[in-house]
Amino acid sequence: MARVVSVALLGPVGVAAVGIAAVGAAAIWGPYWLIPAVVLLALGATGVHDLVQRRHTVLRNYPVIGHLRYLMEALRPEIQQYFIERDYDGRPYDRERRSIIYERAKGIHGEQAFGTERDIEEIGYEHLVHSVVPAPEPDQPPRVTIGGPDCRRPYSMALLNVSAMSFGALSANAIRAIGAGAAAGGFAQDTGEGGLTPYHLDAGADLVWEIGSGYFGTRTADGRFDPVQFADQSSHERIKCVSLKLSQGAKPGVGGVLPAAKVSEEIARYRGVPAHQKCVSPPAHSVFSTPRELAQFIGTMRELADGKPIGIKLCVGSRREMLALCKAMIAEQITPDFIVVDGAEGGTAAAPLEYEDHVGMPLTEGLITVHNALVGAGLRDRVTIGASGKVAGGADIVKRLVQGADYTNAARAMMMAAGCIQAQRCHTNTCPSGVATQDPHRARALHVGDKTQRVRRYQEATVAQAVQIMATMGVTHPAQLHPAMLFKRIDATGDRSYAELYEWLAPGQLLDDPPASWEADWAAADPDTFRPA
Repeated sequence: MARVVSVALLGPVGVAAVGIAAVGAAAIWGPYWLIPAVVLLALGATGVHDLVQRRHTVLRNYPVIGHLRYLMEALRPEIQQYFIERDYDGRPYDRERRSIIYERAKGIHGEQAFGTERDIEEIGYEHLVHSVVPAPEPDQPPRVTIGGPDCRRPYSMALLNVSAMSFGALSANAIRAIGAGAAAGGFAQDTGEGGLTPYHLDAGADLVWEIGSGYFGTRTADGRFDPVQFADQSSHERIKCVSLKLSQGAKPGVGGVLPAAKVSEEIARYRGVPAHQKCVSPPAHSVFSTPRELAQFIGTMRELADGKPIGIKLCVGSRREMLALCKAMIAEQITPDFIVVDGAEGGTAAAPLEYEDHVGMPLTEGLITVHNALVGAGLRDRVTIGASGKVAGGADIVKRLVQGADYTNAARAMMMAAGCIQAQRCHTNTCPSGVATQDPHRARALHVGDKTQRVRRYQEATVAQAVQIMATMGVTHPAQLHPAMLFKRIDATGDRSYAELYEWLAPGQLLDDPPASWEADWAAADPDTFRPA
């Protein structure tokens, strides 16, 4: 590390040295040399300061020239509105999300003058229903207990947690900063499928250990699930839950990919794969192939983990597949303790472009599908539901709770709180902010202590805003929210509530008398195949 810092200092020190030489030249050949001398000395001093300061990662990686970014921020809204905060398709709502994340992470107040930036008459605009008599805010934010009837060691989950991000996709410093922020704020960190590492464990956060189809961290030499390693790893006190990843929002149906440039010796050791070669997870699991086998494997994992909560994560593709899994749960009398629904619009991982835009169910539809399937099959009281996909603000949390979730996860927002500027260079190993790179020079610029506090502040302020919004709606706990509290504009002249827009099944309705709209899917769902005729 010291060598990296020394090399980085050569540029600014060299500039300053030339400036000092120019001062000498001024003494010999005249005062005109003082102008370049002053400029060079100022640039050199600025560069040295940029490299040793800890607040701005971009300046540590790009001394002097990095100030152009902050100059544009200072000229807001004229410059920032059209360059820094504009999304790739120019949507104002995503500009709002970015402002929320950065300002809360920095501890800046969230008030704004001159009202909404959104066109509240546009099709698709949503609003939450407030009450004339708001409820008092609870002293502490509500938490959610994860653990079904077969779980012996339930866990209390926060309303907003860190979604799955692996070491490899993120740098060690980013993992440490986000984990330490989670530990300080009392929320959970998902390890991602890249294996359990000391950077996760040493940060001190409560961990959700994610197991993907590559079984990294718990795999045999031929890449299959290793129950002995799993039992050993899952016994660690930091691991509170285990999540079996079936698919992810960014690229459902495609295994995770870590480019060869990011597969260092260290990462290869934690994952159990060859170094400096592209690391690709299989698209499907090898330990099960049917809904019934999946349910049985969930039961096996729970026993190996000594009764800790076991869940699954998926981006929903087919309602029939979800119903087939419900039938398998009923037949085997085994349910996951939680299901995390990953929306197709979410995801921080690099993915094929057409998968990002065209494959997988959006979070709203996926969440409502899973909630309804569990309710209709009489299983909802056994399974907690998490929601992940562009969750950034308190309103996002409340909307997902209205739609059927019990808690939420965020990945991109946590990256941004830790310094990500959305340069979209994650897959190239050249991330300018040190968040998504394995380049030691770039990663060292991310100061763990500073970014720890930003992550903590962001999550704390966002949950506080969600709690305040719920109180404004007249409720004190998420269980009191219902679909009639969220409206969506459907045409130029009116809006309708989610209670009207979507069908909501009654407990056990699929078992007793399936409605016509669900009857064919329920009849076709087979606990012994994910591909019913």
